[in-house]
Parts: sequence; C-alpha cells; structure tokens
Amino acid sequence: MQHHAQALQRALADAGLEKSAIDGYCTAGGMAAGDDPVTMAEYLGIRHRYIDGTMTGGSSFEFHVQHAAAAIREGLCDTVLVTYGSDYLSRLGRTLGTGGMFRGSRVAGPMQFEAPYGNSLVGSYALVARRHMHEFGTTSDQLAEIAVGVREYAGLNPNALYRDPITVKDVLASRVVADPLHKLDCCVISDGGGAVILTTSERARDMRQPAVSVLGAAGGMTHWNIGQMGDYTTSAAAVCAPEAFARAGLRPSDVDTLQFYDSFTITVLVLLEDAGFCKKGEGGAFVAEGHLRRGGKLPLNTDGGGLSSCHPGMRGIFLLIEAVRQLRGQAGAAQVPECEVALAIGSGGWLSCIGAVLLGKGNA
Repeated sequence: MQHHAQALQRALADAGLEKSAIDGYCTAGGMAAGDDPVTMAEYLGIRHRYIDGTMTGGSSFEFHVQHAAAAIREGLCDTVLVTYGSDYLSRLGRTLGTGGMFRGSRVAGPMQFEAPYGNSLVGSYALVARRHMHEFGTTSDQLAEIAVGVREYAGLNPNALYRDPITVKDVLASRVVADPLHKLDCCVISDGGGAVILTTSERARDMRQPAVSVLGAAGGMTHWNIGQMGDYTTSAAAVCAPEAFARAGLRPSDVDTLQFYDSFTITVLVLLEDAGFCKKGEGGAFVAEGHLRRGGKLPLNTDGGGLSSCHPGMRGIFLLIEAVRQLRGQAGAAQVPECEVALAIGSGGWLSCIGAVLLGKGNA
C-alpha cells in the first residue's frame, strides 16, 4: 500500500496538483489483501465521484485509461488517479494474497482442470512460443534478440534491476525454464509502484508538465485460462490495436516508440504481429532486423522493460509512464528522437486480456 502512496505523492508533485483536485480513482486489486479500489481510496484519502476496479491482470491500467478518458468526456469526473503498488519480490516465500492467481495450494474455478497437470505460468507462454515456432519457423535466436535489445535500454536506467549487457548467446545459454523459454526470455521479479493522472485538456494546460494526450484506446479478450486460448499464435491485440488506431486516426507507421508488455519475449512477438507492425509469422525476422533496438525505427521498452527493469506482478502502468516520459522528451539517454506518438499495449493473464493505448505529444 505504501508503494501506491509513494507513487501518488510523486505524481502529484510532478503535475503540480493538489490531491483534493482528484475526483476519480482506478486501481486493480487482487494481488494482495487490502488492495481493492475502495480500501485503497480510503488509504490514499481520495474522495471520488468515479471509481473503477477493473482487473484484467497486467493490462488493467490500459483498460483504466480507456475507462477514465470516457468518464472524463462524459462529465462523470474531471481528474482521475490511477495507481498500482506491489511488494511482490519481498513477499516471495509467503502466500501471496487471497485472490487472483495466488491462492497457495487452493485452486478455484476453471484453473482446477489444468492445475493437476502441473502447467506453470511460464509453461503457458511456452505453449505459445512452441506453437509459433511450429507454425512459422520462429527461432530461439530471434526471441533472444528482444531480450538483448531491452537490456540495452536497461543499461541506461539506474533503477533497472539488471543492467549488464547481454548477447543472444547469453540468452540461449541461460537455463531453460519451460521449453523453449530460457531464463533470460522471462521477466524479472521486483517490488514497485506507479501512478498516472488523467484530466481534461483545459486543466492539463495549467499543469506543471507538458501535456500528453490520449489519442485512442481499446481493449479485448480472447480467453482467460490458457486451455481456452483458441489460437496460440494470436491475441486480442489483433482486434483492439486496430480499433485504437482507428479511434486515433493513425496507422502503425505513425508510431515512434513501442511500450509493450514483455512478461516473456514471446509476448512481445505476438503483440508486434497482432498490432500490425508486421504480418503474422514474420515477427521473428522483423525483430532480427533490429527494428526494436536502440536506434531502430520502433524502439521497444526504453526503460528496460519487464525483462530487465521491473515487473512487480503486473506491469501495465509502467508502459504508460515510460510512454509519457518519451513524449515529454524527458527520457534522458534513452530518449527516442522526435518522439510524437507512443503505443502502449498491456497483456493480462496468459496473453488473455489485451489493452492498447495510443498517446501523443502535446495537448491534442
């Protein structure tokens, strides 16, 4: 809960805003006891007219942006706070909360039909990776390129968990966690928190920082449990990303930086294809050409991503924060030149619930 509070304090200072101005609140509970939206609103001292506790895993915060923007347009509230906080790393070895995926030995709902077979969270993504390899000839070397490029950006972030450079050979030499995914294909585990504030265009002009506009947002779901995923090579991003582009009046060629959920390297590859940056099955070759690396045409996860910087259970809010830093021109050594449009895509569950948000420089 203190991660939520610290993030809120920093966001208020960043915006030059008093907490009393906030009349809407969003968060995603379920990772630990007491992190539901009403408990958190009380703890943070938020007197809200609008509240949203949508929980779609790591993509929750992209859904929150979509919902908050709609609420502001409809006049349900004027200024919405979105927070997240987690002591996921510190709590390892203890029972993690009372809900969501972390129920100790108790398995409820549809997952009880998968749990007896011993599949793990990493194993679920390994199914996706193996199917992609089978259908399209994708290789472990190509997946490794994603981890290498994100680590390059992590080296520029003093807060990143892992900063030492790595090579494709290093990724392939790391131990296999769930075939074909190696340790360095998998996200880190960390504590962390974040906060973003959304408001009207008029109010944004009076804030301390340059405004960043929500140009378009959409979400979608194909399944929740991995056993119900209809096509292991295609996610709901194939629906919600084009929808977000249409709402923004933009195309993939207009995007300057990608902030994609990188729980695993295969997550990025599937989202990349589904969002329309290359054809289905061509993601491996696209990545191998260096497009996502520093200096490439679509720099990916410029804070170091979940693969190297931080992943405190759910990471979608950090995609939004880094996109805003880039559009403000405040990313330091990791700054993408002439960054005008950023695409953040969060993934929740097992490539289950996908949220896409297009953000633009300035008060559009």
